[in-house]
Amino acid sequence: MKYIVNKSHNPAYNIALEAYAFRELQDEDEIFILWINEPTIVIGKHQNAIEEINKAYTDEHGIHVVRRLSGGGAVYHDLNNLNYTIISNKTQEGAFDFKTFSQPVIETLADLGVTATFTGRNDLEIDGKKFCGNAQAYYKGRMMHHGCLLFDVDMTVLSNALQVSKDKIESKGVKSVRARVTNILNELPEKITVEDFSDKLLAKMKESYPEMTEYVFSEEELVAIQTLADQKFATWDWNFGKSPDYTIKRSVRYPAGKITSYVKVEKSMITGLKIYGDFFGIKDVSDIEEKLIGLRYEYQDVLEKLQTIDTTQYFTNITPQEIAKAVVE
Repeated sequence: MKYIVNKSHNPAYNIALEAYAFRELQDEDEIFILWINEPTIVIGKHQNAIEEINKAYTDEHGIHVVRRLSGGGAVYHDLNNLNYTIISNKTQEGAFDFKTFSQPVIETLADLGVTATFTGRNDLEIDGKKFCGNAQAYYKGRMMHHGCLLFDVDMTVLSNALQVSKDKIESKGVKSVRARVTNILNELPEKITVEDFSDKLLAKMKESYPEMTEYVFSEEELVAIQTLADQKFATWDWNFGKSPDYTIKRSVRYPAGKITSYVKVEKSMITGLKIYGDFFGIKDVSDIEEKLIGLRYEYQDVLEKLQTIDTTQYFTNITPQEIAKAVVE
């Protein structure tokens, strides 16, 4: 295993560094990165930022908006939020065990006098309150698992910076969600800084993985990462994109995530389609969009086409019937 020291607080650069390590350093079986962002809304790969973000608020308060490579919903990062990335070639079912990687976090907190537990599939909690959110992305048989450790984050900013939809409020309840999360600093008997916590976590990783050594980027690699940040992850097209041309908009929320479809229909045929949402999936939904163009705008036609595709690769825990209902009225 390698670890990468990243002192940048620029979110576009940090996501570019993460992406470079994920896609280019394929000879490294496992990589561990810790990083901290300036105030930033990080949106999921499939989300429509123009509709999700209260751009007047983010502009006024100097909050960055960046898009990550993994699915899921929007999260808020600031200088008191510690982010981690684990990149692994172990993508076979059961080969990658997030619980094992969670142990250093749990042990670091134990050293500081706090009892944390691993619950559910990927959650870390203190006294039943979540302090860690996670997401995954896949590329050519390689997996990137990343998340954020809430250390001393201003919880109110996220709700102000997002256009929180009515269905999300009804399904999740903003107040109840806030009551079920906690900042690590609130739980510590003796207060430390997020930088101190980051140093202690890296030290614990080295203790847990004594073979782990530092990967130091060459000057050429640093230039490539900066270019990737400038030409992709910092661009308006990547982070916001253009509003789709559509005649029908459908939006449905399921337990596994929200799907919003912008469909262009001409003479009862689908001539254009763009799918957004906070769902998770391994593959890019553009494949699905392309396969549905040219079909009649009928539920049964769309469903029959979806049933010829392994949709679980694109929409985790969402059925073809549910996808079809999110496309066709």
